[in-house]
Amino acid sequence: MKVSTLRYFTSPYNFIHQENRKVKIYDTTLRDGEQTPGVKFTKEQKVEIARKLDEVGVHAIEAGFPVISPYDEDAVRAVSSERLNADILCLCRSKQKDIDAALRADVDGVIIFLAVSELHLKYKLKMDLSTAISQAGASVEYAKDHGLFVQLSAEDATRTSLNSLTALYTAAKDRGADRLGIADTTGCIRPKGMAYLVQSIRKLFDLELSVHCHDDFGLAVANSLAAYEAGVDAISVSVNGIGERCGNAALEEVVMALYALYGVDLELRTELLRELSLMVSRFSGVPIPVNKAVVGANAFRHESGIHVAAVMKHPFTYEAYDPQLVGQERKLVFGRHSGTESVREKLAACGMQVTEEELAEIVKRLKTLPIGSELIDNGGLINFAKRVLAERARDG
Repeated sequence: MKVSTLRYFTSPYNFIHQENRKVKIYDTTLRDGEQTPGVKFTKEQKVEIARKLDEVGVHAIEAGFPVISPYDEDAVRAVSSERLNADILCLCRSKQKDIDAALRADVDGVIIFLAVSELHLKYKLKMDLSTAISQAGASVEYAKDHGLFVQLSAEDATRTSLNSLTALYTAAKDRGADRLGIADTTGCIRPKGMAYLVQSIRKLFDLELSVHCHDDFGLAVANSLAAYEAGVDAISVSVNGIGERCGNAALEEVVMALYALYGVDLELRTELLRELSLMVSRFSGVPIPVNKAVVGANAFRHESGIHVAAVMKHPFTYEAYDPQLVGQERKLVFGRHSGTESVREKLAACGMQVTEEELAEIVKRLKTLPIGSELIDNGGLINFAKRVLAERARDG
């Protein structure tokens, strides 16, 4: 296992027969993230988020769906005009007017989506497979003729027969598509199924391959990583995992899993992840769960006596990586779950020496704090201990 100055410490089994291949990360916070019910970013907020994503170093930003409205087209154009290092993409249906809107928005590329599952063809599109494929091919060709990077994504791909997917992707390749996309639109595939699907498509096509995973069963990140293991070239993510229904694969989780569990350094500025997460939460109005992986308030917060005592001796006893890697800080808190050893060590570390009898009284008072009391942080423990000892001496 390669550990750079002990910034992370993960299972050695993760690195057996692992190729550590790099992938592209393209973020859809401004498009699918904005499709979260109740979320609507202003143009200025979209630009600010895009700047921060670019500062983090993501490879491409899906800035929106410009054909939806004049506002959306203007917002995508505003992001494009920033001339960021990241490629600016937008979503299009397989229709010329969608691609024209993308051209007016001055994006670098388009993600053209079309479903060819029996379910979508029959009930949503109301067309047969050959018509859908012809429409997709024409759209790819039109976009390529106008100098755009083109990804053709199969919506509902994970509920589509391999034969239908192959026919769609063949038409896209023949018309010059740069990348093929697999969309797990309802988040219903399992990691093994995703690996099989990616491997099957990979054997048939030599184009770049991407995945866009939804989290309806809580498997978006797992499926994205399974796709990585199977050879995918690009992964769609969103900040905090926001998106339609249950959301998408979370950018921060995918990036840190690749870094710490697969040994893949994408050269992103991960120390900005917490800052980015807070920005998106503030603009979207979607709170970050305290137990959210990587960026949640409790991600590096310890109260259990056994844990606190061990973490004070060596942080990696109960942490997999340095919290500073993601812009977080380690937080030791004290309350009803605190143990004698952890309190002793923390007081000693702060230069406060107490007798065993005094220590026992401090721990006793911690464990009898009323339900609902605020937890006591590092600095607060000293003040709490001094207050307990002063009361003890007074009552003595």
